[in-house]
Parts: sequence; C-alpha cells; structure tokens
Amino acid sequence: MTETRSQQPTLELVAARAGVSRATVSRVVNGSEKVKPAVVAAVEAAIRELNYVPNRAARSLAQGRTNSIALVVPENTAKFFADPYFATVVQGAARYLADTEFMLTLLLATEADPGKTTRYLQGGNVDGALVLSHHAADRSYADLGGNLPMVFGGRTMSTDLSEIYTVDIDNVAAARQATEVIIGRGRTQLASITGPQDMGAGLDRLTGFEQAVHSAGLTPLATLEADFTPDGGYRAMNELLAQGYRPDGLFAASAQMAFGALKALSEAEIRVPADISVTCIDDDSFARNATPPLTTVAQHPERQGAIMAEVLVKRIQGEQVPVWSIMDTELILRESH
Repeated sequence: MTETRSQQPTLELVAARAGVSRATVSRVVNGSEKVKPAVVAAVEAAIRELNYVPNRAARSLAQGRTNSIALVVPENTAKFFADPYFATVVQGAARYLADTEFMLTLLLATEADPGKTTRYLQGGNVDGALVLSHHAADRSYADLGGNLPMVFGGRTMSTDLSEIYTVDIDNVAAARQATEVIIGRGRTQLASITGPQDMGAGLDRLTGFEQAVHSAGLTPLATLEADFTPDGGYRAMNELLAQGYRPDGLFAASAQMAFGALKALSEAEIRVPADISVTCIDDDSFARNATPPLTTVAQHPERQGAIMAEVLVKRIQGEQVPVWSIMDTELILRESH
C-alpha cells in the first residue's frame, strides 16, 4: 500500500483558499499596510484553517534580517550558571522577545578565544546583541556598536559613552543608600568588599560607599576587592580580619559576596547585627536565604533584561531611543543591619 502524505500548506494554497493572489498573501504575511482589512481577514482565516507556517528564513532574507538576537555573557560558564543575576536577566529578555519575531541566542564568550564571539557577531549571524557583565578587557564588544546594534546591561569601561546604549541602575546611588543604612545604626568603623575594579558596577559601588562615608565625616576603615561570588566575599572578609581590622559596619557590593562574608563572620564568632551591620546590593536567593537575611538594594534584573531587549528591538527597527535607561531600585530592610 502506498503511503499518502497530507499536502504541506503553501503560500499558493493559502492564496487559493482566500481567493487572492500569491503576492497578496505575501504582503499580508510580511505585515504590509497596503492591503485592505477585509482581504487581510480573509488571508488570516485561510492561514488558520490550513495551519500554514510562514517560511521565516525566506522572510528574513527578503527583509535583510536574521530575526536573531545574541545575548553575550563575557564570563566563564561556571560563573554564569552559579549567578542568579544572569538567569533572571535572560528570563526578562526572553519574555519580552516572545511577543516579537526575534529569537534569543545565548553566547558564553569563550575564554580560550574571546575573538571567536566577536567574529560571530560580525559575521551577519544576528541582527543585534545584548551584552552583560562587561569588563575592561571586553572593550571589543563596545567597539562593535558602530556596525551592529547593541545594548549593554551595565556601564561599560569605554571612555566615550555617547553612542553606547546602556540599561543599568544608578550604582553610585544604590551603594550610597545601602551604606547610609549602616551609618544610621551609629556604626563608625566601616569597611567594604568591592566588586572587580575593571567593571563599571564595581567602580561605581565603591564610589557610592566612599561618598556616604565621607559625607558622614568618617574615613573608610578598609576596602578589599572581590569577584561578586560567595567565595570571593568569604576570602575578602577573612583577609580583612586577618589584617587586624574589626569593622562594625560592612557594605558588600553584591549579595553573593555578603553571603560569603557572613560565613566568615560566623566562623570568627562575630555576631550580625549585634557586632557588625551588613548591607549589600541585589535581592536574590543569596540575600533572602542568608543568616541573618540581608538588608539590600534590589535592582530587579528581570526588568533590566526586558528593557534591554525592548531598546535593542527598537534600535534594529530604526526607532530613536535614549542612550541611557536608568532603572529604579528598592531598599529592602532585613535583619542584617
């Protein structure tokens, strides 16, 4: 017996069902505004009845687009999967793009050959890119901005920011606010575990800490750099204690580092908040599940991902958008201060 296969719906079959030309169906599928509403309704009804799926590859070729957006994370794979910030930003971007024609492609920049990602972006494989966790050594991504629409999640280390589209919080203000909470508790011996100083967020959060301390007429007791991870915060806190510092207030530039610092303080039998107040930035699982739970400034990374995707889509479509999009933050008071 010969197997009979059902006929795959085509543009011609849709045209015949709707009683219009193939060209008219093509115009409807591509969103042309030159087709009468009644004709559009007839074509759309035929598409539904036949379960026709447009050839997206052909449409993309005709439009000169790939309908693909890259999300670039210049971090190693282990850090990406361990940090809830990245997953939440990706979720926000993906949810926004779900209602568009664009697909999201995740690119973890290879450590062995960083130029591989740059070559991929330059090769016409995507219509634009979102870039997270940007370090000074990653300037090549910012330099691509003149040739490929890009949006950065966080301030880059480039000297000219006039054409670099960025979605971020005011990291200086956020760190200042978190530090002021500690000062408000009457603490005077203040230390900070800062983020990497080759990143905009790391630099700006240190600046905010220092501004708050100096505005209160105080002098920072100590600052130590770490890498936005729990292990980094743990090592930095232990190093501060080993150097003989006994702060009564600690601002950590991320919840993960604060989480690690709490472990070191517990092992040293230093009580939080009785002996030392601790605050940070990020309201993630590390902040909520710490012992005690961390007072923090929330930056809402899912919303950041959505705004980044929205700005990029508008740029790809030729719309005018602000170069800077600054998001609101929220102070969340918990037991650690």
